[in-house]
Amino acid sequence: MARYPHPDAFLDIVGQELGVSGWVAIDQARIDAFAEVTNDHQWLHVDPARAASDMPGGKTIAHGFLVLSLIPGLSYEFFEVDNLAHTINYGLNKVRFTAMVPVDSRVRLRQTLKSAEKRDDGAVHIVLDSVIELEGSERPAAIAETVRLMYPQPIGKASSQ
Repeated sequence: MARYPHPDAFLDIVGQELGVSGWVAIDQARIDAFAEVTNDHQWLHVDPARAASDMPGGKTIAHGFLVLSLIPGLSYEFFEVDNLAHTINYGLNKVRFTAMVPVDSRVRLRQTLKSAEKRDDGAVHIVLDSVIELEGSERPAAIAETVRLMYPQPIGKASSQ
């Protein structure tokens, strides 16, 4: 895991890959749980019997937004920032779902720092090229520019991510 001493460290590493997460299984229980919390019960996600006859590949598929929602948590696997008061997911740019994620597939996150700039309020505004790779596929499941604001810990306070 990479460890950065301060949010300002990102100002000096634009263009570098930050890391790659481990693989995460996308099983039917995870898909069903996401359907419950989002109220998106479209059959191609939650009806294995219908998917067997009506979907290419004969399987249910993960919600695109389920795949996208994995990004923050997976990024915690490969980098930490010291002297960080808090970080905020600030938005997304150019999101594309480029391949279906069939049930029982595995995905992982690969991130590269696209840009970083210091804001007047002291936060570091970063844009990350985030690619959700789909095991066994030439095409990723999703690509997005994810945007974060990282606020440094005030001097004299304990650090935590």
